[in-house]
Amino acid sequence: MKYLSPAKVLAVLKAAREDSKRDWCLLLLCFRHALRSSEVRQLGLSDINLTDGTIRIERAKGSLSGVQSLDAHRGEPVLDEYVALRAWLKERQEDGSKVLFPSQKGGVMSRMQLLRIFRKYATMAGIPEDMSHPHILRHSLCSLMAAQNADLYEIRQRAGHKNISNTMIYTHVSDAQASEACRSALMSAFA
Repeated sequence: MKYLSPAKVLAVLKAAREDSKRDWCLLLLCFRHALRSSEVRQLGLSDINLTDGTIRIERAKGSLSGVQSLDAHRGEPVLDEYVALRAWLKERQEDGSKVLFPSQKGGVMSRMQLLRIFRKYATMAGIPEDMSHPHILRHSLCSLMAAQNADLYEIRQRAGHKNISNTMIYTHVSDAQASEACRSALMSAFA
């Protein structure tokens, strides 16, 4: 499975932020909440609650829908959902659709429009063509969480997986990581 490194994710988000508040916010929410294309395109204005700091996500493909927290990020401003959402909502033009990220013509943007948006910034960030699709952000978040030793069930919850076996694809552990974990466990157990 392919995914972007944290540095590449930041490069894509920074390129988007420089060009468009809508595109930055759109891609940031895709990444931070492991959203599929249809899920981010269908987000409504009413799904965002800046007062409570929540986002309501209706998952596709029979996945688990729910409410997740919005998060600030002190160390890296490009990852701050509050800043991105406030910036986008300040300039968003009402088109009557109540969609959070309307297309430039109004209403829900198409899957191809989202793909073009992502590819634009992926190209600017030097992402290879085979990784230039918005779904890579979902894989990147889940892989990053796994690499940072997040519990499998935490990753499952964030991605909205109904079946834990779908989450297990993110547990790609290298031989070196397995050796280090074994060494650490033995040192703790027999200290």
